[in-house]
Amino acid sequence: QLQASGGGLVQPGGSVRLSCTFTRNYYAIAWYRQAPGKEREWVSCRTTRGGREHYANAVKGRFAISGDNTENTVYLQMNNLYAEDTAVYYCAGAREGWGLCGAYIGDYDDWGRGTLVTVSS
Repeated sequence: QLQASGGGLVQPGGSVRLSCTFTRNYYAIAWYRQAPGKEREWVSCRTTRGGREHYANAVKGRFAISGDNTENTVYLQMNNLYAEDTAVYYCAGAREGWGLCGAYIGDYDDWGRGTLVTVSS
């Protein structure tokens, strides 16, 4: 029900935009990432109605989440990338919720396949 795309090889300091398309209504869409050998980490989320956004400290000021409700798509614009941003990026959907979306993984019901972002020169 969710599909992430847009990953690839990016140079340090570069940019990439990920897309998450979904086929049902969600209260919020989140992006998580998982680097090799590390636990899955929450990156950002956005409520589909109202467009309320929330970011992890590690990406605040560099990443921007946005959405197009007419196309059921949420984007993650990633700028000024570091090698530490290398990971598989997943999008996830919360079917219900209220207020600001958050990082709690249990809030998200459905997950898409990840897309790999590699930051390397």
